Amino acid sequence: MKIPENLKYTKDHEWVRVEEGCAYIGVTDFAQRELGDVVFVEIETEGEKLDKEEVFGTIEAVKTVSDMFMPVSGEVLEINPKIEEEPELVNKDPYGEGWLIKISIADSSELDELLTPEQYNDLINT
Repeated sequence: MKIPENLKYTKDHEWVRVEEGCAYIGVTDFAQRELGDVVFVEIETEGEKLDKEEVFGTIEAVKTVSDMFMPVSGEVLEINPKIEEEPELVNKDPYGEGWLIKISIADSSELDELLTPEQYNDLINT
C-alpha cells in the first residue's frame, strides 16, 4: 500500500498536497481499497467556503457510500473534471489522476494538525 512522503493525511483517510498556496485533496490508497470499486463521486461544493471536517462530497462504491471531509478550511476552487466520467480513477491512481478537489487554504496553520506519512501508517496498521 502506498503512502507518499510528500503528502499530509487525515484520520478520515483523505490526503492533502499543497502547491503554491492551494491544496489538492483525494482519498488514500487505504481508503480506496476499503471502499472497493468506486462507481460514482458526487461533489457539489465548488465555489463554497467550507470549514475543516465539513463534508465536501460523497464517494459511492459497489458496497457503500461514504462522506468525504475537508482536511483544512478553505474554498473549493475546482473539482477534478475527469472524476465525473471516470470515477474508477480513484481506485487506479488515488494520489495522481484520481484527485478530487482543489481548494484555497483559509488557514495554513491547520496543515500542522494533519498526520505525517509515519503517523498515518501507524493509524492504518493498529
